[in-house]
Amino acid sequence: MKSPLSSSSSSSSMGVLRKPRLSPYLFTLLTFIVFITILYGEDFICIFGQLEPIPGRAISRPVKKREKLAFAIGKSEEKCDVFKGRWVRDELTRPLYEESECPYIQPQLTCQEHGRPDTEYQKWRWQPHGCDLPSFNATLMLETLRGKRMMFVGDSLNRGQYVSMICLLHRLIPEHAKSMNSYNNDALTVFRAKDYNASIEFYWAPFLLESNSDNAVVHRVSDRIVRRGSINKHGKHWKGVDILVFNTYLWWMTGLDIKILKGSFEDEEKEIIEVSAEDAYRMAMRSMLRWVRKNMDRKKTRVFFTSMSPTHGKGIQWGGEPGENCYNQTTIIEDSNYWDSNSRKTIMKVIAEEFSKSKFPITFLNITQLSSYRKDAHTSIYKKQWSPLTAEQLANPVSYADCVHWCLPGLQDTWNELLFSKLFYP
Repeated sequence: MKSPLSSSSSSSSMGVLRKPRLSPYLFTLLTFIVFITILYGEDFICIFGQLEPIPGRAISRPVKKREKLAFAIGKSEEKCDVFKGRWVRDELTRPLYEESECPYIQPQLTCQEHGRPDTEYQKWRWQPHGCDLPSFNATLMLETLRGKRMMFVGDSLNRGQYVSMICLLHRLIPEHAKSMNSYNNDALTVFRAKDYNASIEFYWAPFLLESNSDNAVVHRVSDRIVRRGSINKHGKHWKGVDILVFNTYLWWMTGLDIKILKGSFEDEEKEIIEVSAEDAYRMAMRSMLRWVRKNMDRKKTRVFFTSMSPTHGKGIQWGGEPGENCYNQTTIIEDSNYWDSNSRKTIMKVIAEEFSKSKFPITFLNITQLSSYRKDAHTSIYKKQWSPLTAEQLANPVSYADCVHWCLPGLQDTWNELLFSKLFYP
């Protein structure tokens, strides 16, 4: 007969067979987790993108934060398009400065100095529909530019906007603390605000790409040629800029196809092809956008592009007499549907198509329509002439009136008010 198991052996065997007891704290925790999972499980799944949300149930989704543009301190009013509006008379706040107070205006734009008898063109303010433009704050602009570079790149119309910006700012800077100098055979003009360690610059590049019209002084070339893929020729001077303002349009509008150079201007035998203005312009836009993407920091810098500036060379377009142009025009065009036929909508389409593909945010300053109403604001005959006028010209001022450029102060100050608005309140 086998002896009975010892007490110690019996206790050990019973210990092996006994079920472990569940901690009450652990039980409570597990119960809570199961409850939450049942209640919100489907929402959790939706958040992680595995299922569509249950209709009728509101859930919290992770929202992608909209990228804040550099220099922005606020945002524009909801559903406010600052480029759509009307011109209103304002004798209290216009002009924003006097022509005689700004020594930086080129003689090609000083209309009062050159005999314009009226100042009515200076007293218009742009009023967007349903909202207001923020007032131009020169102190804020200068403080923002402290330690930074702002550059306008393009043709003489962009140079006019550049000079307007300086006129809007320079009064806050003591005489000994500001300077303006030209470099690189006058292609680069630099205004410096020394106490701010800031510069506002203009770089002459009417096509943005290299061309045979790149001489900033002598550039009246009838047979214009643009070199393909050459933006770095000028772009090397734009590197390190914090705020870039581009424009290019007028020089492409010859009425003919554009000559495109495939090689170099130094080649003995040059390969030149001719393409439409739209195709050539698209080539330039793609080059500019590629350069911006490679050389600008989207978190620290801003890039603007100013649309085409209208001309007023044919009075019949706005209901004037045949042979009439901007000469002696002292009133604005009040037809809100007026469009300058020289401002090609096909070019606007190219800009829209190419900019929509850009991986770098470009702020478009659409000044074309609002400027088209201002047949009164051109320099006309009231400017320094490039060459002596003939007796025939003097007898017929319409024949030599400049209906391309704008008097300062004047319309281009509004362009900078719009730039200010989009820089700080995009």
